[in-house]
This record gives sequence, C-alpha cells and structure tokens, in this order.
Amino acid sequence: MTEPTPRYLVPIDPKRVPHYFADLLIIGGGIAGIRAAIAADPGLNTLVVTKDIWRESNSNYAQGGIAGVMDPDDSFSGHVEDTIVAGGELCHRDVVETVVRAAPECIRELIEWGTQFDASEGQLHLGREGGHGHNRILHALGDATGQEIMRSIIEHVRMAPHIEMWERTFTIDLLVDDGVCRGALVWNQHHGRTLVWAKQTILCTGGAGQLYRESTNPPVATGDGVAMGYRAGAEVRDMEFMQFHPTVLYIAGSSRSLITEAMRGEGAHLVDKDGHRFMLDYDERAELAPRDIVAQAIVSQMEKTRHPSVYLDLSHLDAEYVLKRFPGIAKRCAEFGIDIARDPIPVRPGAHYMMGGLTVDMQARTTLPGLWAAGEVTSSGLHGANRLASNSLLEGLVYGKYAGEGASRAAAAMNDSFRAIPLRWPPLVAPAAPLDLVDIRNTLKSVMWRAVGVRRDEASLKTALESIQRWCHYVLRRQFTEPAGWELQNMLTVARLMVQAAVTRQESRGVHLRSDFPDKDNEHWNRHQAFSLGNPSP
Repeated sequence: MTEPTPRYLVPIDPKRVPHYFADLLIIGGGIAGIRAAIAADPGLNTLVVTKDIWRESNSNYAQGGIAGVMDPDDSFSGHVEDTIVAGGELCHRDVVETVVRAAPECIRELIEWGTQFDASEGQLHLGREGGHGHNRILHALGDATGQEIMRSIIEHVRMAPHIEMWERTFTIDLLVDDGVCRGALVWNQHHGRTLVWAKQTILCTGGAGQLYRESTNPPVATGDGVAMGYRAGAEVRDMEFMQFHPTVLYIAGSSRSLITEAMRGEGAHLVDKDGHRFMLDYDERAELAPRDIVAQAIVSQMEKTRHPSVYLDLSHLDAEYVLKRFPGIAKRCAEFGIDIARDPIPVRPGAHYMMGGLTVDMQARTTLPGLWAAGEVTSSGLHGANRLASNSLLEGLVYGKYAGEGASRAAAAMNDSFRAIPLRWPPLVAPAAPLDLVDIRNTLKSVMWRAVGVRRDEASLKTALESIQRWCHYVLRRQFTEPAGWELQNMLTVARLMVQAAVTRQESRGVHLRSDFPDKDNEHWNRHQAFSLGNPSP
C-alpha cells in the first residue's frame, strides 16, 4: 500500500462540536448490532447508531434462513463438517464448534422474543440448502426470514430503557487515544458532527457488496466498518474472499434481487439457455453444491453458451407449494411477467457476502483495545474461504451476544470519570477542482466486477490495483462534508485491500478463483492474510 491512508476523514476539534457520553457504543443496526444491544448489561447506558433506518441491513434482506441442529436425526458434528468443507480448509474448528453448538439456544431465544418461524402441526419446518448434508434451515414468511427476525428483535430491544437508538446517523471514524478506542465521530442532518465518547465500542456495520456492479446488498453495504477499523489501526484479514451468490435475478432495468438458495434446496434445477441441466457436469452434488462451486459453474456455462444468464426451473415442482413457499420472490418476478411456478427465472452470480473483515477472537475482541466487532464486518474464523449457506444470521447472533456481554464486563470495570479527550485532526486545504463522486463510484464498481469477480488473474488484478491507487491518491486526501464522499473513501480503502490480497494469494481456494493459479496450494497458502496500518503488506 504505497499511498498513505489518512487517519481521520474530517477535521476534529473538540471545542467546536457537541459531545455525547455512553458506557457502550454499538455501531450498526443489523442482527449482530441488535443482538449485542440485547446482551448489554441493563445497568449500562448503551447507544446504538445506524446509518439508515433500522430495517436497512443485509440481515433484513436475508431470504433463506438460519441454520441450526433442531432435528434429532441431525448432529452438531454434521453441521460442523459441512461448514469446514465449504470453507476451503480456512475455518477455525474451535470457532465452528462453538457457533454450531450455540445455534439451538439462539433459535429458542428468537422464538421467545416473538420470531414466527414457519411450522406445520407444531413442528418447525426445516429446509435444506447447498453444502448442507441435512435439513436444518429454519425460515420465516416463506422467503423473508431476515425481515421477521429483525422485526422481533428490534421490537424487543426498543423496550429496554437503558438503550438509546439513533437512526440515519453516519459513523465517520473511530476515536483512538493512546492506542485505545474511545468511541466514534458520528454525523446526522439534525446535529451535524458529534463526538460520542464510550467506554467500549462494538462495530457491527455489515458487508461491502456495494463495491460491485452486480450485488444482492442494499445501498448501505459500503464497507464502512472495515475501512474505519483499518484507519484506527485494527487488523483486517481474508480480504480476498468475497462470496458471490450464484442466483441473482437478472432482468434488464431491475435491481439485482436475491433468489434464495432455498429454491434449489426445494428441488429447483439450474438450466442453460438450451434447457440443459448443467450442474451435474460440474459437481455430483448438482444444485446443492456449495456456493463457490455453483457460482463458478454458472459463469463457465454462460461462457459456453455465450448467454448473459442461466435459469432456475421450478416447473417440475408442485405449483401451489412453490407459490406458498416463496411468496416474496413470486411477487417480485411477477412484476416482470415471470410466473416462478411455470417460467424459467433468469439468474447470474452477484456479490453477496464478505468473509474478510476485522480480525476477532472467540470473545469478539478486535486487535484494537476497547473495540469489539461482530457479524459480516469481521473475520471470525467461522466461514473460512467460503461461507456455508444460512450460517451468517447465526454468526451475527452468537458473536453479537459475545460482544455485548464482553464489552459490558469491560465497561463495568471502568470508572465513571467521563471526559472528552483533546483529540484533534487538522483541516486540509480543499482542492479547487470538484469531483464527480457518482462517476468514480460507478467506475470502481465496474472495475471490481470485471477484475475481482468470480474469476481473477494477475494481469487484471494489477491493472485494477493501479486504477484504485490512482483514485485513492486524489480522493482520500480530500475532506468531504457529507456521506457520499465518506462512503466513496471507505469503498476505495476496502477495494484496495481486497485487490492487494487477491493479487498476493497465488492459488484458488473457496470463492477466490485465480485462473492463472487454478489449484489449491496448501503448502504455501493454507493460511490467512492480514493487513494493518502498521503492516500494510500481508
């Protein structure tokens, strides 16, 4: 990383902005952030901030479900092995064991808090998705599991008098003094910038799918947490591992809507433009192979047929069941004249889930004292090089709980002598030439899609890195006054880390497919790549 990264994105002067004091500051309102708030000690003042409204998170848009061993015929060992096999040998077995064994209790808590999982005759309906050897996926409202879970836990946390919640509040940077995280600088339209001083801070800001032209992620997923954590000095790792969901609705003029993996779990076939069911040509598990294999097979089949998509075919399944099981997708496709029970659904891969992020231990501590993290913003060791379907909501619940509990204990051990720290960052002279932020952002997304997508090679990656370094040179040195600029700076910071990691890893593993290094190389590469400001090369 030859281009220096600014420590703070905006000027800081404690005498010119308001201050807020909290015992715990939780940044992010998805499943990990809300679960952390629920776990917070009721005796502590807790503030939760989110950059948009509460329902705008990847968690809310999760369709497929949450994985957990709830069937007596299933086993923890089976769920563990499925996770490790999918993860390309980079999973940490102790982490996987811990999370998998915590799943039943997490699910029971959700039910106690009002989550209505789909069931029949008093028995939870358990589905199956790619990479799982058993039916263990709980879903709600057919294909709106995340929406139902988020509804219930947000309602639960709103009842807690010790928790304050700020919507539409953008977190610009983490505040660090003497090597310890002391809170964050936030911004909203009503109060402008505010210095939030906290005894302990928990980062739960989600993923970075918006770095790509084709993505299932909502607009808020711009990698803010990884970027601010990196600027603050925390270690990040596994940045080359972005998962591409195999089946994203591909219709000209439409947003790239996720088509849940549960469709394949219920028996949907993937066919090409000629009607050929092709997955058996690539893997004996066919449509139920892990996501990396299915996404790579789809790209290969699109190239063979010279067609911009493949298709999901459910016409051989019971039409009434299909429409009942997937009501949200049926409604979305109907807007474009597609009857999902009868017509093939055009799909292709899109950026979906970031396995890389801030390094955390099994208590959800980052490498920066005072900072904890949970969910997609982290690299916990659960997912390895490829996340197993429906393990993400589970991770958010487990690590969100650990972060809330651990940060509470640390905060309770500190005294109440709150004070503002005389932390300053100087203003910079603004360049005269304005920037077209939208143009740079769209170009970045296109470059990432072409060079750092499902398939990669050294020449394309190095060309992409040169472009991103050039944009960083004149974008990162500016101080913007609103979220569009800060988001672009975060996206460039994260993109640079991702491309550097992808260039360096000279093998193929999980979602990282190098066409010039097509084989897995355990001798040299069965390890993580970590970056920090003090160690900018892996």
